[in-house]
Formats: sequence, structure tokens, C-alpha cells
Amino acid sequence: MSAHIKFTLTHGDKVLSLGERTIIMGAINCTPDSFSDGGQFKSPDEAVDRALQMVEEGADIIDIGGESTRPGSNPVPESKELDRVLPVVEMLRKESSVWISIDTCKTRVAREAIEAGADIINDISGLRFDRNMPNVAAENDVPVVVMHILGKPKNMQLNPVYDDVVKDVYNYFEERIASLTQAGISEDNILLDPGIGFGKNTEHNLILINNLHVFAHLNKPILIGPSRKSFIGNILNLDVKNRLEGTAAAVALSIVRGAHIVRVHDVKEMVRVARLTDAIINSTKPEFVS
Repeated sequence: MSAHIKFTLTHGDKVLSLGERTIIMGAINCTPDSFSDGGQFKSPDEAVDRALQMVEEGADIIDIGGESTRPGSNPVPESKELDRVLPVVEMLRKESSVWISIDTCKTRVAREAIEAGADIINDISGLRFDRNMPNVAAENDVPVVVMHILGKPKNMQLNPVYDDVVKDVYNYFEERIASLTQAGISEDNILLDPGIGFGKNTEHNLILINNLHVFAHLNKPILIGPSRKSFIGNILNLDVKNRLEGTAAAVALSIVRGAHIVRVHDVKEMVRVARLTDAIINSTKPEFVS
């Protein structure tokens, strides 16, 4: 696998280079019911402490979310989501210059988080669930993570079916890129996430990871979030607390197949996985000796 295509993300005077090494996004779920770390952070102080620890461990981006998107989950009121995430964004921004991503589908949450210091909108709906989200992204000139999802979290895992999962996700990305650029979002501000576990069964997830390089033809940075996901548990017969090695394997293969950013919970360990994988990918090819 050749070295990754290089991109540059900007927000204000901040610059993040993609493709030279894998970028690590640390996930902070300020929710009581997220599948992996729900209820872990009972206060903004605890969430910020963990975020700062992630930064020390090597996270380049901290992704903050206030609404669980696990299979079967229901949306939460806008006011509750704001109460969960805004104090964390505000406090983290005072403590660190790290890139902050707001994980939300709601326009008001995105807007207020950006005002509080967030740099990126990470929207599992691909900026579709709230029709005003593209305008917020364009007006604030922020990078956006456009994720693929089949259905909504409440029903996405009820027998997801594709004609060809890679082709279907690819076509979805083409449509979203065209729509979002027409709405005024810069081509350079669009990142793509195939949405591992969002309306996909185990086989779909494996196929997408193994064919991640296909999406390079869209000439956009690729983000992927396999961390602790159910497909790992299904294959290894392990609960969510015992999926570290499975996550490591998925992260390494995702990087080999073209991921620029990996969204993870176990930052220290996945930084190590990413650095070794990067070193192998970027090693100099020796002259062949027979």
C-alpha cells in the first residue's frame, strides 16, 4: 500500500496536516447510555480531565458528543444535548488548543459548540437530519465529517440490506459531496466516514474496511471509527470491555487501506498501533535481490 494522499484541514489560524501520519481522534461521550463508555463521565470536569489525558496520550482531535447513537437509541432533546456538551467544549478550549469536534446532528448544538470553541462538525447523518446544518457549516467555514448511515440509530440495525455495500456508500458520498458544495461548504472542508456499525452487519463492516481504498477516488480525507464496535465482538465472541486487540487489528488495517483519521476510545494504545502501522506503510522499498 502506497503512502496516503495528503490533505490539509484549516479552521481560523489552525492547520492540521493529513496523510503524513495517522491522526487520532479521541471519543468523549457525555451520555449515560452510549454503547462503550456511557455514564463514564458524570460531570463536565470528569469529561475534560479524560480529554486532557487523551491529548497527553497523543490525541490530535477530541470528539465530544451528547447524544447516544448506539443501535436502538432515541434522540435526546436539544436542550439536554446542549447541557451535556457545551460546558465540556468551553472548559476544554480554555485548557487546550487541541482540535475539538462536536458530534451532533442538530444545528443549534453545532452552532453553539463552534461559538464555544469547536473546530469540526461530526454529523452521523451526513448533514441530512437537520436541513440547516449545511448552512451552519458553510457560514462558520468549518470542516465537516460526512458519515454514511442507513436509517436512523433507532432502526439502523434492523436487517440492513445493500445491493453492493461499497458501491452504495460510494454513491452516497458522491451525492453528499455535490449537495454540500452546492450549499456553500468548501471542497477542502469535507471528510468522509463510511459509518462502521451504522446500518451495517458484520460482513458489511468487514467489506468496507477491506475496501476502504476505493473511497480514495473521491479525493477526500477518510475517517473511520471501528473502536470497540459490535462486529469485533461478534467475530471474537467478546463483550465491549474486551475488544482492545480487535480494535487494534481493525485500526491497523483501516490505516493500511487508506484511513487518515481513526476515532478511538483507547487513545494511548491506538496511538502506538497507528505509529507502527505508519512506519511500515512509509518504509523505503529496497532494491529487489534475487
